[in-house]
Amino acid sequence: MSNKRCGWCSDDPLYIEYHDHEWGKPSRDEKHLFEMLCLEGQQAGLSWITVLKKRESYRAHFFNHPIQSIANLSDDELAEKCKDAGLIRHIGKLTAIRDNAIAWQNMKAQNIDMVNWLWDFVDQQVQINDVPDYKQAPAQTEISLKLSKTLKKNGFKFVGPTTIYAFMQAVGMVNDHENDCASR
Repeated sequence: MSNKRCGWCSDDPLYIEYHDHEWGKPSRDEKHLFEMLCLEGQQAGLSWITVLKKRESYRAHFFNHPIQSIANLSDDELAEKCKDAGLIRHIGKLTAIRDNAIAWQNMKAQNIDMVNWLWDFVDQQVQINDVPDYKQAPAQTEISLKLSKTLKKNGFKFVGPTTIYAFMQAVGMVNDHENDCASR
């Protein structure tokens, strides 16, 4: 097997680990899907490596806890979290994690299986794209636009179509590894 990686993957060991073992691998784990949906929103305006380097802090503050606990965070608790340099100190982004947890719980209260609901947007099948060079991969698609609009309608925040397409790539709903990448 080739050691070739996608052109966006730097030589940072954290990035290599993420690329080789997580990005583009189909995930049907509810906790992981929620984490990645929120982390992609944290990236807005920043590089993904910035978020990856802070991921363990995000897990300690949010994602190592049940979604219901995240939904119950108070404004004061979020303001306190905003002081931690291990997180991206943007109160709107941190509040979005709580808002997304509330929206997630509200949908589950309607007997919606969130894993299947998300994967229904790609007909439960990984969408494999022809990607000769990562720069040719789309930034958003009709599906990410539709999913984004539906999430927003259900109360989710920081879920624009580009963010949602990055989420879809990250959790393997879409395989945008370059054609000659060993992880394809």
